[in-house]
Amino acid sequence: MNDCSISLDALDWRLLTLLQADASRTNQALAEAAHVSPATALRRVRRLHEVGVIARTTALLAPAMVARGLTAISEVTLDRQGAEHLAAFEARAVAEPAVQQCWRVSPGPDFMLVSYTPDMPGHAALVQRLFTQDANVRNVKTFFAVARAKFGAAVPPPGATPSAPPPAP
Repeated sequence: MNDCSISLDALDWRLLTLLQADASRTNQALAEAAHVSPATALRRVRRLHEVGVIARTTALLAPAMVARGLTAISEVTLDRQGAEHLAAFEARAVAEPAVQQCWRVSPGPDFMLVSYTPDMPGHAALVQRLFTQDANVRNVKTFFAVARAKFGAAVPPPGATPSAPPPAP
């Protein structure tokens, strides 16, 4: 886990919540939704970028709208779990374009990977490159997604509970 070295106030979280829901809104629309001046919204968002709270802004595509493919979730267990062995596998997984998410986990397997390939031959090629050719990979258990019920990446503000509605803008 990373240390939270920056203090975020209620306005920062209001802006972050709005941006996580829709980062394409203009600064004017963001300011209106957050009930602040456009200059304040712009200054705060720039600061959040500069200090690394906002890591990047990206577009999330609907895979079913643009391509057919396989989403696979793989549990990976290594033979040797020394820091250098974990780092080596992680570096290879992160460098692989088909891997969309790479998580070190505990207990159980060492890694959980989410990958997206165009078809089963593409997945087989990924398996060969990432798992079969690595003598340190002891076990891989892969699950293929049949439907996606929810997908998100939003970080909730402090104090938010799963049963509570999102804060009002």
